[in-house]
Amino acid sequence: MMLQLHLDDDWFPVCEPSRLTPGRGMAVLLPDGRQAAVFLDRSGRAYAIGNRDPFTGAQVLSRGLVGRADGRPFVASPLLKQRFDLETGRCLDDESVSVPAYPVRAGG
Repeated sequence: MMLQLHLDDDWFPVCEPSRLTPGRGMAVLLPDGRQAAVFLDRSGRAYAIGNRDPFTGAQVLSRGLVGRADGRPFVASPLLKQRFDLETGRCLDDESVSVPAYPVRAGG
């Protein structure tokens, strides 16, 4: 079974769920050259957002700290600590900023 991201009306396989450590991220290269940050929370749910921190331009969100705020899962950028909602990609500290959020599924 593979985790898959929904990209351009199709599902793109990225990794086996067993390759992810709950609470930690992993960067994956997308077919168009962009990067995504894939996360598995402690309950086993997978999330994927863009890996590029919009405040610095660095591809680092996969290395951020995962947490929850008001029941929402987020990752905090390891550089300037802005928090990004793992479901929507919206920055919790500056609502005018967001990163792409990708639907994730486990499939064959």
